Amino acid sequence: MHDIALLAIIWTSVFAASYLAHKTRLTPVLWYLSCGALLVNVGILPQVMPVFIVDFAELGIIIIMFALGFEENTSHFIKGIKRSWGIALFGALAPFSIGYLFADIVWRDTNTSLFVGLAMTATAVSLTMVSLKSEGLNNTPAATGIMTSAVLDDIASLALVAILVPTAIGKTGVSSFGILLVFGKATAFFVIVTFMGAWLFPASNGLAAKIPFLGQLNLCSVLSMAKGEYTVLALLLIAVLVSLLAHEFGFHPAVGAYMAGLIIKKEYFDFNQNDERDHYKHAREVIDNVAFSWIGPVFFVALGTKLIFDATLFISVLPYVIILFIGLFVGQVLSAALAARYTGDFDWPSSWMIGFGMLGRAELAFVVLDIAYVQHNIISIEVFYTLILVAFLLNLSVPLCIHWHKKNLKFES
Repeated sequence: MHDIALLAIIWTSVFAASYLAHKTRLTPVLWYLSCGALLVNVGILPQVMPVFIVDFAELGIIIIMFALGFEENTSHFIKGIKRSWGIALFGALAPFSIGYLFADIVWRDTNTSLFVGLAMTATAVSLTMVSLKSEGLNNTPAATGIMTSAVLDDIASLALVAILVPTAIGKTGVSSFGILLVFGKATAFFVIVTFMGAWLFPASNGLAAKIPFLGQLNLCSVLSMAKGEYTVLALLLIAVLVSLLAHEFGFHPAVGAYMAGLIIKKEYFDFNQNDERDHYKHAREVIDNVAFSWIGPVFFVALGTKLIFDATLFISVLPYVIILFIGLFVGQVLSAALAARYTGDFDWPSSWMIGFGMLGRAELAFVVLDIAYVQHNIISIEVFYTLILVAFLLNLSVPLCIHWHKKNLKFES
């Protein structure tokens, strides 16, 4: 079958998945994975995807992670750290520890345990916020606490991905020198990205203004070319270039994409003010459409094709799925809720809502699974199946728990 025909089939499944997500109020990611699994098991999609689809899918996850970073208001995020640091810390330590200890007991492999813990750590911000918005709770204090702490978790998880992957695949040893080398490379990468955000992009307004030639440039002048006609192209180019930079440092391109989005500021879009178009809003709408509607979903459908149904395998991992799900549900809700109450000074109804809101696992969890299973074969197919099913159950719990707990937050909505 022609590669373009495969893409047409995948895009058709994206339509179906989006419709099902709307009807069930579950994250589309779960339905994308389900469609991929269904199509490969009935023989419509091949078990081994052609290079075109694989590369297209990788571009999709790069744009998704850039979009997630681009959506975050950096200054608002920094202001919320003081109140949400405890939620992020304890709300991440609990699921990581539970996942790590469970995997260490069951599969007895250090690399597997690390990636199980890592995959179950980062909260699905988009899933929770969509669920809160559907209940009219997206502007409550609980929503703010969830958003800030979840982003902190995601950044920490991305840093751990950057550090753990090179060690796990053998690019660096597990010696102290090898670990320090990875930490050094991670630090150097984040320093470069910070320099880009703080001095390079706003060059004509910062310390770089004194440097010949460089001082005449800034990101705003690039984005405003041809009255903003190339704004989206410039942003996607930045996402890809920083992703390539991350790759050169030995990290996953998603690390670079997210950081690239995070350092793009709204004031860079203050050009052509006589134009009625809000260039920042327009750019976000286009990038979100690309990331979440037609390129990004290909990544998840392709990942779903790795789920070749095996009744024996499903039955064998089902006890693990149930135990790990219960452990993560209880551990995540309690750790986040207690941290919200005693370190963030939220009231009890908001604290429990934060605990429920931090249950979801989506984009970053599947990035970790893709790295660990598809790209580097660090985890086994049994582990992959277990984590996919656990993520499905956790995501199913988010809208159900939020809807059930909504009555306790009516006075805040």
